[in-house]
Amino acid sequence: MSFATSPWFLVLAGLAAGLVLGFVARANHFCTMSALERYWYASDTSGVRTWILAAAVALVATQAMQALGWVDTVSSFYIRSSFAWIGAIAGGIAFGFGMALVGTCGFGALVRLGGGSLRSLIILIVLGLAAMSAQKGLIAQARVALSDNYAVDFSWTGGQSLGQIASFWAGREVTPAIAAAVALLMFVWIFMESSYRRRTGSIATGVVVGLVIAFGWWATSYAAVHSFDVVQIEAGSFVVPVADTILQAIAFTGVLPDYGVGLVLGVVGGAALCAFWKRDVRWEACDDARELGRHIAGGLLMGVGGVFAMGCTIGQGVTAVSALAISAPVVLASIFLGARMGLAYLIEGSPLGVFRSLDRQPAE
Repeated sequence: MSFATSPWFLVLAGLAAGLVLGFVARANHFCTMSALERYWYASDTSGVRTWILAAAVALVATQAMQALGWVDTVSSFYIRSSFAWIGAIAGGIAFGFGMALVGTCGFGALVRLGGGSLRSLIILIVLGLAAMSAQKGLIAQARVALSDNYAVDFSWTGGQSLGQIASFWAGREVTPAIAAAVALLMFVWIFMESSYRRRTGSIATGVVVGLVIAFGWWATSYAAVHSFDVVQIEAGSFVVPVADTILQAIAFTGVLPDYGVGLVLGVVGGAALCAFWKRDVRWEACDDARELGRHIAGGLLMGVGGVFAMGCTIGQGVTAVSALAISAPVVLASIFLGARMGLAYLIEGSPLGVFRSLDRQPAE
């Protein structure tokens, strides 16, 4: 029996990928929320460029493996599912607003937890429980009625990837060309700033994060072919897997941990290793009840919003981009809007304050 058929293959692969991801993110301060804050309020684009670089590298590596037949993103829920556009927009805004309230996303909370943040532990518990409810519980009933029932069916094109839609209209396979064009545009924007081209640490971080996501596609696709069990093909997301990790910790359902659970545990472990190595472990808790309430509210919004939007800043922002899912730009735009509204609420006292300052763009 090969190791790929072992029930422990996926969780160990996820654990290894998470260790790398958590260590690199902690060492180089890879955080979407802080990158957006620096972009909006300090005109510093380096963090955003690193994040987009991760998505571009993941796109190139994933689509190359797709062309070679090594991965099967078409069978993933990003592509196979109908496009629930209401959930993508509303869920993205909710996720972004919650992200602003707590100062990070689900992935960032895992990285901070590895460094001793008890506030992040609260966020993750609330996020996980909210995601469970939105996926399978009472909130799921509202999700189906308000979002899923109005989803756009792309079965006539073969799926909701940009490559499949373009191939359908072109009458031939053009996915590699579409992927190359999108990646080229991303790389041009990333490296058009000369100062960023000298940030070797940031560039290395983006490359590693992108390759880890591509590895996830390979590992789950490989297991799906060789395992006797049904395997969910995925690469990296930090909403539902957090819920699955909590469920695995408190109850044994007869199902062993999957790749996502291993990835969640690995990110915390990798961040902890980095924190100990850099002597950067700091135990942190909420200062008062008001801050605790804000973190609970943020975790709730991210958990529910992430399920409605089918992903987070990593799930949609990197993983779905690498699969050319059309949901990615819609969800990302919604997350950015929600985050900007959340910051306006914290700074100006009203989320509507963002609409009064849309004409004030950061200088390049």
